[in-house]
Parts: sequence; structure tokens; C-alpha cells
Amino acid sequence: MKLTHEQRIQLHEFNNLTKTLSFNMYDICYTKTRTEREAYIEYIDEQYNADRLTKILHHVADIIGAHVLNISKQDYVPQGASVTMLVSEGPVVEVPKSSFEESPGPLPESVTVHLDKSHITVHTYPEYHPNEGISTFRADIDVSTCGEISPLKALNYLIHSFDTDIMTMDYRVRGFTRDTSGHKHFIDHDINSIQNYIPDEVKELYDMIDVNIYQEHIFHTKCRLKNFDINNYLFGYTKDKLPSSEVKEITERLKLEMDEIYYGKNMS
Repeated sequence: MKLTHEQRIQLHEFNNLTKTLSFNMYDICYTKTRTEREAYIEYIDEQYNADRLTKILHHVADIIGAHVLNISKQDYVPQGASVTMLVSEGPVVEVPKSSFEESPGPLPESVTVHLDKSHITVHTYPEYHPNEGISTFRADIDVSTCGEISPLKALNYLIHSFDTDIMTMDYRVRGFTRDTSGHKHFIDHDINSIQNYIPDEVKELYDMIDVNIYQEHIFHTKCRLKNFDINNYLFGYTKDKLPSSEVKEITERLKLEMDEIYYGKNMS
């Protein structure tokens, strides 16, 4: 549905389509000892505490033009945090002419959009393997909107807000809206892949898999970092401090962990 600004369909009432982006990321680390593991969890809890996450969600709200109505946030014991924002449409002077363009969103320039009955949430899940020395940090972010533009405009900013080894993204358009003749519209923009909203320089860094159900307006993309440097996964030291046999063993464990997360199944 490629429409010019002048060719926009006149709706009967408000645009009732619900568009939801679920952004899920993983950061993986090797923590050899209990002390290292506790230090890593403490580091993650400090880096992504409720206040920091609230700032990230505020930027997301700015990018999609949302007006924040209410914020609920919580740091959990022993670890993890959650933030939920209820947002509504902000003041709109005119509908943006770029509404129907597939392109990476700003980083993080403001985009004015029409929103109502919407929310943005984030939950974090630091965790660790009981005996394999692997620690994993996961963050789940949901951006759900009703209005003229999809929350995919915030995807570029979210990718750059986290240190990410693996990303899983789901986008779905639900419901329908009517034009003045009563005709139903089940989607109001062209999309064939979430990858269209990811910058080329980011896509070059990841192996990517798409699973899309076009007739249901369901789109799924998952990404795994291509380059592996074990120094990026050691907490507090580098591989030159370890014997080569241990470097090999740690590398195998880390790659197995990433494979299992990426493919969604146990492989050992």
C-alpha cells in the first residue's frame, strides 16, 4: 500500500490498528569463579538499573512521538529490573509524510506520530549456569502502539542501546481499522521484513534468519553476532592470562551457549 501524503485514506474514526514490536537481546559472558559471576551481575544491575532503563524508554517515546502518561519502575532483589510506561498520542501538528517508508529509524532524532492506548515496557533477566561458568543477561522490550506509524522506528535506537550478542525481534499488526465507506484495513504500511528497519552497517555484523507469515502480518527476525573475540566475553581479564587449553574450552562453551540461544534448543 504505497500512498502519497495526498492519497491517504480517510478513516471513519481513529486508526485502531495495534502494532507491537518485541525486542529481545542477550549479552553473554564467561565468569570463571563465583566472585566473577557476582561482579558481573552487579555490573549488569548497575548498567541497566531501573533509572537507566527509564531513560532508554524515554528516548523510545520521543522517537515515536509518544506522550508519557505514567511510569512504573522497579529494581528487583537479587537482580533484574522492570519499567513500564503508559503513553498516549502527543500533540500532532500534521501526520509525517514518511509514515509509509520502510527505513531504519532515527538515532535518536524525534519523529512525530499519532498514538493512543499504547505502552512501552522493559524487563531484564540476569542469570547464570549453575556449573558451566556462563552468565547471561537478557532484556525484553515491548513497544505497542495504535496510530499512523509502526514502533519499528525505534528499533535502530534499541539496537544501539545494548551490548548485544544475539537479538530476536518480533513485529505484529493486529486488529483492523475502517475507512469512511466501512471497508476494513488490516495493515496501513508496506513491510516484508523487520530487516528493512535495521541499518546496513548493523546487518553486516550479524548472521540473520527471517520467519514471516505475511497473510497474518507477523514478522520475525533473529540475529547472531558474526565475529567472535573471546576477550569480549571474559570479565576482568584477557585470554593472554589463560593457558591455550583453557581458552579453547571456554570458547567452545561460549559458542555452544550462543548456538543454543540462537536456535532455541539444547544442543549438548
